Amino acid sequence: MTDAPPVWYFAYGSNLDRITFIERRRMNPLQQRVCRLAGYRITFDLPVGPGERGVANLQPADGGSVWGVAFQLSRDDGRRLDQSEGVDFGAYDRHAVRPVDRSGQSVEAFTYVSRHSAPGRKPSPRYIGLILRGARENQLPIEYVRELEALELAVDERETPS
Repeated sequence: MTDAPPVWYFAYGSNLDRITFIERRRMNPLQQRVCRLAGYRITFDLPVGPGERGVANLQPADGGSVWGVAFQLSRDDGRRLDQSEGVDFGAYDRHAVRPVDRSGQSVEAFTYVSRHSAPGRKPSPRYIGLILRGARENQLPIEYVRELEALELAVDERETPS
């Protein structure tokens, strides 16, 4: 345990899901706030597998915004999350952001953005299901949830007969 001050992490993908973030990744948030990150859009262009599946990523977008949750984490949890998200081998990079909570207060946070992009990738039904469950659990705006529900989904090549 260190005496270092905690850090804020902005989750916008599968880490919105409590089972994924708290149970599987064993994160212990000290606080959390629903927030909106302006100037970005969510994409699913980080390739996973040989098919058309992709996982969440952020791209700059004038007028865009992404809803998520800012979690306050201990420095140790932040480092463990980096490992879980593949920062050490370049899957994602930490990226400084300033999401704004529902009361209008901004939070100095980090999120994960990948340099790897394969346009045309889509979320699988299983993956978007995690994000939607987390979006509903955290009561993200219904309009945003509907946008996620309307996304075209990838065929999961792991589930199709060979």
